[in-house]
Amino acid sequence: MKKKVFWLAQIGVIVLAVSIGAMAQTPTSVNLSGVINDYTPANVAGPWEVRGTWSLSVKGTGTASFSAALTMERSDQGVLLSGGGDLNNPAARNAHTHHLTLVNGTVTPIAGGFRVTGPATITGNGKFPPPFGTSSTLQIDVVGGNSVAFSNIKITFGGDAANHFGSQPVNGVVQLVK
Repeated sequence: MKKKVFWLAQIGVIVLAVSIGAMAQTPTSVNLSGVINDYTPANVAGPWEVRGTWSLSVKGTGTASFSAALTMERSDQGVLLSGGGDLNNPAARNAHTHHLTLVNGTVTPIAGGFRVTGPATITGNGKFPPPFGTSSTLQIDVVGGNSVAFSNIKITFGGDAANHFGSQPVNGVVQLVK
């Protein structure tokens, strides 16, 4: 009988140790992704339509890495204001691409979500440096509502990139959180 009680006690200790170990483990990262779908203000030779995909990996260390692949082209209003006025001329749209990366940005909590900030590397049509310069920063706000914890993203450009994208946030949606 003593052997049976001792054996059951050992199993209980093992189960308790495994349970505590599992509770103590925290996720090493959270990965989010989605799309950007917005317009820039008119005062940056636009308005420009900005579209593309993005991904964000938030690490347990309080840092995050972000990347986005964006296309930009002048909207109808942008063509009329800055592209020569011919809506049927593709060259007037001035379509081009940008790849954005931010590595080991700082993560801070904000109301309803979190913010990632840091220096960014941005290409123009796959080339570095982009025409607007190399000294750029990003502020990325991920927030949600009472039904979806992380539903929206806002990317605010700083430094040289603000001259091209504008200083107002570019909006998008969170599609996936893992």
